[in-house]
Amino acid sequence: MPKNKTHSGAKKRFRVTGSGKIMRERTGVRHLNEHKTSTRKRRLSSDVVVDAADVRKAKKLLGR
Repeated sequence: MPKNKTHSGAKKRFRVTGSGKIMRERTGVRHLNEHKTSTRKRRLSSDVVVDAADVRKAKKLLGR
């Protein structure tokens, strides 16, 4: 049987923690940052857990 391939886009967007949670980066900090406050940019820089509704799909794309 052929092996299943990991979705290339998904592996760039998600990471799995040691406990098995799927993490993602926050949106809105890639560009147009000059007018955003430091507090907002700092808040956007941290990773967050993927929403429960999307976990199943993300795991499937990552081949888990």
